[in-house]
Amino acid sequence: MAGIAVLLAALGFAVLAVLRILGQGAPPPLALPPANGVITGPPVHSPISGTWNVTSGSEAGFRVQEILFGQHHTAVGRTSAVSGGIVISGTTVNAADFTVDMQSVTTDAAGRNVAFHDFILKTGTYPHATLRLLDPISLGADPGEGKVVTEHAVGALTLRGVTRTVEFTVKAERLGSRVDVNAEIPIRYGLWHIPNPSFAIAHVGDTGTVEVLLRLERKTAGG
Repeated sequence: MAGIAVLLAALGFAVLAVLRILGQGAPPPLALPPANGVITGPPVHSPISGTWNVTSGSEAGFRVQEILFGQHHTAVGRTSAVSGGIVISGTTVNAADFTVDMQSVTTDAAGRNVAFHDFILKTGTYPHATLRLLDPISLGADPGEGKVVTEHAVGALTLRGVTRTVEFTVKAERLGSRVDVNAEIPIRYGLWHIPNPSFAIAHVGDTGTVEVLLRLERKTAGG
């Protein structure tokens, strides 16, 4: 009887946890902020050419569609521990390299955090994910203040110690003294040897999305 009571209590706790997660709802996808209200002062006329480094306000993470007790839910994990930058020559992005501290990624559920770090991504063994641009991106012209530029990108994405080529759409916008960059990268878990993240009460498919929002500031002579 004691064992049954413990089992029922655990099941009740799991149900309450699921209901709490479903009630919270997932945060919206990472996206470029609206230019209105962000730009302060006169437009910036300096050329975009130069080295731009990741600064505070940047985020990276994942988005996965799952089913919890028959209810559809979006699982989201994020971190602000992102580093790296891009190099622009004229109006061509010649290099871009970013690193994410995967051990700092958190979700809305403690159990999901444990599964993510200990089983799915094994962040103790593979603490970092990286994304490196493989082909230059031509912007065509120096983008104006508040103008969103959309381009196709090809990069090398490393997850769980495995590197694969990915193609995705990247959006960028110049706001005042910074450049914001946003991208959503679809992935199929098996290509990176990532086990399917389904567990006892949650079931997902074989794909997910890596999402990033980068705030870049120009590297100064002493920076």
